[in-house]
Amino acid sequence: MSEINTEEIFEKMVMAVQGVLTNHWEEAQPFAENELKVLANNIKLIGELKLQGKITEEQAKHYLEIQKSSARIVLLTIEGLGILAVEGAINAALDVVKGTVNTALGWKLI
Repeated sequence: MSEINTEEIFEKMVMAVQGVLTNHWEEAQPFAENELKVLANNIKLIGELKLQGKITEEQAKHYLEIQKSSARIVLLTIEGLGILAVEGAINAALDVVKGTVNTALGWKLI
């Protein structure tokens, strides 16, 4: 398994989310960046736990879903953002790092 560069995937996710939330980026930026930083760190944690044999692929997928739900809840608190915009932003963030993360983990996590 290769190393997951959290800063690299964080930056890619931020750019993707910014593209989706262009009209609300000023309000959403601090919240989105915080949630994406947490998401990037948790993806790295999944990789570390896999190396230690402490997490299965199924557990990792459930853990990622929990992290996505957390980000969704936070972003939905921003006035003017609806569920479709928030889902689109989260999906865009994960889509841009899907190949990198799945290859690094050797799992189809995303």
